[in-house]
Amino acid sequence: MVYKTKGVCSVQIEFDVEDSPEGKLVHNVRYTGGCNGNLQGVGRLVEGMPVDEVIRRLEGIRCGFKNTSCPDQLAQALKQYR
Repeated sequence: MVYKTKGVCSVQIEFDVEDSPEGKLVHNVRYTGGCNGNLQGVGRLVEGMPVDEVIRRLEGIRCGFKNTSCPDQLAQALKQYR
């Protein structure tokens, strides 16, 4: 899926979701723009994690005075995917 972000430095998030016996799992998260090192870290940390768990952990994280963040935008993208 390709998700156009809103209100953050990154402009887009791409990711795959795989159906497995454990549920829907997140794979290959790639951000375009934003803080490259930090966002690579987010992608690696959520690799293979269930969609609902990623949403639970990342939703509501804010960046500075913004109402959202790049991790929160991933949670929003996954909610839209569900």
